[in-house]
Amino acid sequence: MIGPSSNRRAPIIRPVILSGGAGTRLWPLSRQSFPKQLLPVTGGRTLLQETALRVSGTDFAPALVVGSEDQRHFIKRQLEAVGAPLEAILLEPVARNTSAAAGLAAAWLCSKSPDELMLLMPSDHVIGNRAAFLKAVKAAVQHAENGAIVTFGATPDEPNTQYGYIEAASGHATASETVPIARFVEKPDAATAATYLQQGGFYWNAGIFLVKASTLLDELRQFLPLSLDAISKAVNDATAEGVFVRPGAEAFAGAENISIDHGIMEKTSHGMVVPVQMDWSDVGSWDAVWKLGEKDGAGNLLHGDVVTVDTRNSLLRTDRALIATLGVDNMAVIAARDAILVAPLDRVAELKALVEDLKSTHSERLVSPPKVARPWGSYEAISNGEGFQVKHIIVEPGQSLSLQMHRHRAEHWVIVHGSAEVTVGEQVSILRENESAYIPARTKHRLANPGKVPLELIEVQCGPYLGEDDILRFDDKYGRQ
Repeated sequence: MIGPSSNRRAPIIRPVILSGGAGTRLWPLSRQSFPKQLLPVTGGRTLLQETALRVSGTDFAPALVVGSEDQRHFIKRQLEAVGAPLEAILLEPVARNTSAAAGLAAAWLCSKSPDELMLLMPSDHVIGNRAAFLKAVKAAVQHAENGAIVTFGATPDEPNTQYGYIEAASGHATASETVPIARFVEKPDAATAATYLQQGGFYWNAGIFLVKASTLLDELRQFLPLSLDAISKAVNDATAEGVFVRPGAEAFAGAENISIDHGIMEKTSHGMVVPVQMDWSDVGSWDAVWKLGEKDGAGNLLHGDVVTVDTRNSLLRTDRALIATLGVDNMAVIAARDAILVAPLDRVAELKALVEDLKSTHSERLVSPPKVARPWGSYEAISNGEGFQVKHIIVEPGQSLSLQMHRHRAEHWVIVHGSAEVTVGEQVSILRENESAYIPARTKHRLANPGKVPLELIEVQCGPYLGEDDILRFDDKYGRQ
């Protein structure tokens, strides 16, 4: 049981998972429309799923997720797939950084229930030692109940320059001992990071907080009053659709675009830190993925169809094409279907500069992955030319595409696995493997999977215009227009 030993039951903690990021630090795997928290970067489950399962159990209330409109169905489906309890998904109308996201969660909780302890967590981090993390949360409960904002400092094991640091006011603190914060430090240079490691009393800033919802709102009122006004009005104007909650868009846009660290933690007198040896990583670059993975005898982390000769200390990952290496050392080769990254492993933290260059020349490669996720499944373009395009489509069990029509293209569907319920005009039929359907242009149609296994089909589009915006929806279970 999390909490101090007493006859009074410890308060239930509300996990608040911040899942609004859209970064490209793990490009080409991660894209703006499908960021790393929705991907299985380090194992079989996605980072979002791992985060939710880490805080599931009798000591925790169902999770509250703060995410974006475009990713709402993926968040819901991923959490349902692993049985993670879910209270609601708050949909940010516009990204306003972590202070607004945390404030939105606190204001919504206070509007619905008595004051709660919130465990604010990024959705895209890795914690290897769950037991140590939960022990630290236990140590922080009483302090948070008494009005502290408790953050969790990962004990550093190297002079890492990619993380911010927290200095404990008491210098060396024992594991799970909650102490006041002396200061926050931005990402240091190598020499300074080495000094921190040698000196002790400095911890990596993991961006995880335990705080009462009312305490966070009080701090917003003191340090970011305009944000609090905007958030409060947005919650008052919110509408709900099942687990999806949409705050008022116009009001929320008035919140300041600032992190919780800069907006609150660097100013508050209520900040405390718990040092934790929890094997933490923000998985912020490909070298972090390499460090986390299980490597072969030569120090290589391999994923997919890879053949190596005289190759050492490298990260080689492919989702499609064969990667073959000869005489390679300390390299990252990441191959997606539409892009390949090749870089020294010790320079992948500089990927941001490369991504900036790509914005002006290949921006589409930064936004969407070759396998495009949809609420009903996914599709991937496998061939195209003048007047035609071929796609591989997967529809998950029980899901369906919208009832729709295309003005400029006809479509041919060939079922290769599973069964499909196909609507063409007024006719509805069931197609199975090796059967096909033809959908003329300007004809209402729908594709659904009534089976228990994923439906796979090949779609051939023909016409003078094949853009994704050539679609007129008449009915959609996911509320798209």
